Order: sequence, then C-alpha cells, then structure tokens
Amino acid sequence: MIPLYHDFTGETVLVFGGGAVGSRKASRFANEARVVVVSPAFDDRLVNLAEADSESVELVRAAPDAEAVRGWIDRVDPALVVAATDDAAVNAAAEAAALDADALVNRTDVSAADRSGGRGARSVVVPATVEDDPIRVALSTGGTSPALAKALRERIEAEIDGAGAMAELSGELRAELKGREIAPEKRREAIRRVVRSEGVWKGLQKGDSYGRQEADSVIEEVLTR
Repeated sequence: MIPLYHDFTGETVLVFGGGAVGSRKASRFANEARVVVVSPAFDDRLVNLAEADSESVELVRAAPDAEAVRGWIDRVDPALVVAATDDAAVNAAAEAAALDADALVNRTDVSAADRSGGRGARSVVVPATVEDDPIRVALSTGGTSPALAKALRERIEAEIDGAGAMAELSGELRAELKGREIAPEKRREAIRRVVRSEGVWKGLQKGDSYGRQEADSVIEEVLTR
C-alpha cells in the first residue's frame, strides 16, 4: 500500500458506529469535514465532540441493519464511509455500498493483513498521525499492532518537536533567497545547512527571532564561502 493524503474540506464523512472506534474516527475528520455518525448509542467523547461543534458533527440515533446502510449512503452522499460497528455483516454491507457509490471506505474490523492483497483502491486505511503544523507524519502498522503504532507515535512526537517552526522559517528563507536571485545550487545548500543546524533548532526553541538570527548566520556563511 502507498500512503496518500486527501483533502476532505467541504466533504462529508459518514461513520457507522458510535463506540470508541467510531468516536476516534469522527474526531480525526471533524476538523476538516462534516461528520455524520449513525448509531443506536454514542460514546461519551463523541457526545462531547458533537456538543462542542454541532456544525461539524451530527449524531443520528438509529440502528441500520445490513440492508439499510445503502439508503444512508444515498442520502448523505459521503466522500468517505467509515464502517465501525461491532456487526461484521453491517460493516461488510457498508463497505460494499460505499464502493458502489464511488466513495472511499474505511472498514475498521478488517486489517490490511487480513485482506491478503484484496483491498481495492477506494478501500483505505486511516493511519495514526503526528502533527506540528504544517508538518504531518503518518504511520501505520497495517492493523497488525495498534500498540506499536501508539508507541511509535509517541517517539515521533518527541523527534519532530519544533519542526513546524523550522518549516515556516525555511520556507521564508527559501523565498527570500530566490527573490535575491541566489543561484539554485547555493540556495539549496543554504537551506540544507539551515534545517540541519543544531544552532537554528535550539534558537527556535527560544523563539522565532532567535532561530532567524541563527539561520541568517548559517546562510551568510554559505553565501560568502
């Protein structure tokens, strides 16, 4: 499988299942998409999420069987369907109906390993993510070890601390060097030196201005060599 990013801005995500898994999935998409959750009961965290952001999250108290899920997909017209119930027949029906409707589908009760190569292009995995805006790292164990995914996420969180500020700074510097008509090879070398400089990373921990001062020194050294 090849990881891809998908923009769900303005789209609808339909989640079948309001338990812990459905709640977690809804939370992942609520910041970007409209999320509709269909379930006979809802996890407390999901209720709190809907109360805090009623425009993005809609809870529909219903218990669709395998035959009824198609009707929900037709009504909601989602870009992504998440099958997160504890009923394999309902999840399978939701998956089939989503694929028939040309929607993406994430079936939570079947791992990538269980598929044995049978997963279609619109059947997707939602990986764990670590973010330091605008940096985002996605990781997946193919559903084989959620505990490992959690452990790796915690390690990566520590590793990328401050990466967002570095991304913003290096982007600004790249644009400035291009505006000064610095030769591309010198420009690339300067930015490489900046992002690998311990001094710049440490400066950013103190504040953007400190990081900028350190970066300017690194760039000046590269340009005057």
